[in-house]
Amino acid sequence: MEMLVFEPEGPGPFPGVVVAQHLPVAHEGLEKDPFTIDVGDRLVAAGYAAVIPYVFHWWPPETDVAVKREEFRDDHTVADLDAAYGHLAGMAKVDAARIGIIGHCWGGRVTWIGACNNPDYKAAVMLYGGRIKTGMGPGAVPAIELANRIRCPIMGIFGNEDANPSPEDVNDIEAELTRVGVEHEFHRYDGAGHGFQDFYNPDRFCPEQSDDAWGKLFGFLDRNLT
Repeated sequence: MEMLVFEPEGPGPFPGVVVAQHLPVAHEGLEKDPFTIDVGDRLVAAGYAAVIPYVFHWWPPETDVAVKREEFRDDHTVADLDAAYGHLAGMAKVDAARIGIIGHCWGGRVTWIGACNNPDYKAAVMLYGGRIKTGMGPGAVPAIELANRIRCPIMGIFGNEDANPSPEDVNDIEAELTRVGVEHEFHRYDGAGHGFQDFYNPDRFCPEQSDDAWGKLFGFLDRNLT
């Protein structure tokens, strides 16, 4: 599995973040996705090491994105994230006791799966991740039913104009986290839809809401990883 690796200059040890890629362009190859690369650059600038695993390596890059959506498997995702976490935790300048996970869009759901299956994460940030109420792959249970496995604080960032997840979906996710006693904070933005942080998509990008969300995201990571 290919990964992009980002590491700050200096001796460390640095906190680390596994970045779950988003979908529209990145499914064809991480190097083709400037948004995901920008996330890595932002983390490095803030003093975090990061790895971004190519979770679509199970298919040839040119495979249609609709096929990848349909065939995506949660068990494969867990294996990919475990490999990425192990690589990051083993880096010489990374503090393995201070690792979190974040992701946008499809990566928001991947972040949820990661937090539900790896008790060693110290923080998770899910940005407008949809399909939390579904399972993906043979025998997979709806991901929302795994909430009781989460052992770290989780932040959710959402647009109120989004349809996947819809505001009602977000209500259900937050209610389940509350029910099982997982520490969480959710932020919802009026006037913002799906992908509102994607500055490469002018039809979706909402600069004011995006800037505020980045500030909240890094504040959350700093509180839990530094």
